[in-house]
Amino acid sequence: MMLALAGAIVTGGCVAQQKFDEVKAQNRIQQQRITDLEADLGSCRLQLAQSGKQMETMRGRNTSELGAKDDEITALEKDIEAKKALIAKMQAQLLRSGAALPMELSVMLQEFAGRHEMVTFDPDSGMLKFESDLLFELGSDRVAPEAEASVKALCEIMNTKEAQQFDVVIAGHTDDVPIKKAATKAKHPTNWHLSVHRSIAVLNIMTANKMEPTRVSVRGFGEYRPIAENKPNKKGNPENRRVELYIVPSGA
Repeated sequence: MMLALAGAIVTGGCVAQQKFDEVKAQNRIQQQRITDLEADLGSCRLQLAQSGKQMETMRGRNTSELGAKDDEITALEKDIEAKKALIAKMQAQLLRSGAALPMELSVMLQEFAGRHEMVTFDPDSGMLKFESDLLFELGSDRVAPEAEASVKALCEIMNTKEAQQFDVVIAGHTDDVPIKKAATKAKHPTNWHLSVHRSIAVLNIMTANKMEPTRVSVRGFGEYRPIAENKPNKKGNPENRRVELYIVPSGA
């Protein structure tokens, strides 16, 4: 009986490792495709800028030439938007392509979320979501003291043997309210900057609490990946102000 149980454990471990290796390989391929697309996007933006300058120099000249250049610019703008949408979709798939978490780790994370009101946990995607309004002061990347305690508690879980095969991807999000205050704008010029800076603030706490830097990475999506509709006229929505932590296989 003991031999059979040991065999089952070894077999299960091999299957899990194989699944992790497959996910890591898929993520590497996906990441390369994203990198290639981003390079194409950069080229398209450069071409669009050049076309815009050419358009300016053509003002007052042959209207047919202007019409052709205008069509070219419209096509480039559509191509850029399509590439941006595809990159966003592929990045979302990359974040969510991890294998199912081990039962022990999943239970620990569920219990962790149950103890901290600012946190929710989705075991299917391996995602922990922190509400930014509770995590940070308004327009700031300074982590609130009570929120820092929650991040430290998460580090204790991620440093257990059950979590050693997993890394953390930190993704910051904002609503669509533009940054207007001069002092805030000087430090965080856009919502994109603010979302990245908040992700880095969480990373700094994690690495200060014995998380290996090689196991943590950051992303910032600004206002461009809302989970709920923002109010009209750039009035935002608290649901969209959040920091998501994805538990992914090591090296993914």
